[in-house]
Amino acid sequence: MIREKVTVADSGPLIALARIDQLGLLPQLSSRILIPQAVWDEVTIHGGSASGAKEISEASWIEIQTVDPLLVEPIIILVDRGEAEAIALARTIPDSVLLIDDSRARRVAERLGLRRIGTVGLLRRAKQAGFIKRLRPQLEKLQANGIYIRQELIDAVLKEVGE
Repeated sequence: MIREKVTVADSGPLIALARIDQLGLLPQLSSRILIPQAVWDEVTIHGGSASGAKEISEASWIEIQTVDPLLVEPIIILVDRGEAEAIALARTIPDSVLLIDDSRARRVAERLGLRRIGTVGLLRRAKQAGFIKRLRPQLEKLQANGIYIRQELIDAVLKEVGE
């Protein structure tokens, strides 16, 4: 298993992982976890009482980075502020991977040539690395916590890991 040097995270995957008590997988799979200020604000200030917000605010290994507004400006017309700042931040860090779930934001990141992974892909990596025993219960917990995952994706990833 290749450990990422830097993962830039958007709020959706952070919240999803926190809700299923798997936020701790991030520092196991990546040396550094960076989030832009907008993602921090979205999760801890605007979503302060939401499920998972407390765990994220207490994660000492999350590094908050300020992003140049000029880099965010052309992206914010396409996606929300947190996603735009995460994409802009990932663009400034060579060899980083962007942890993002929103389909529109993923398409923008793809067009910009960024490496990206979603919550399900991260859980698949964790299973392959031996950090979690089974993937299916984690996916079921995500769904039980209101996280939408396409059935085709669930079927494909479970088949891939032999579950």
